[in-house]
Amino acid sequence: MAGSTQGNQETELMLKGYGLTTAEILYRMPDHRHLLQSFIWQHYDIAPKFPELWRFLDFWQEKLDGPLFSVAYTHRRLIAPNEWRSVDGEIVLH
Repeated sequence: MAGSTQGNQETELMLKGYGLTTAEILYRMPDHRHLLQSFIWQHYDIAPKFPELWRFLDFWQEKLDGPLFSVAYTHRRLIAPNEWRSVDGEIVLH
């Protein structure tokens, strides 16, 4: 049941205009500044302002030791509100 609840929440977010945002964050290792490490972050967010991504990057800079080197991201709306419509009817099989 927990998976179903999460699926419903994700669908509601998509209907509100959220899309899946994936960011590859390159950061410098705290003890070895010449080495870069990669971190993948993924969350539902709203383009073009990306408040969730910015919130995470602010958290990173305030709380984590590895300084950011670069952030590359992609965003994809999985469903648009105009693609969702109410259907009245039922199809019964068997």
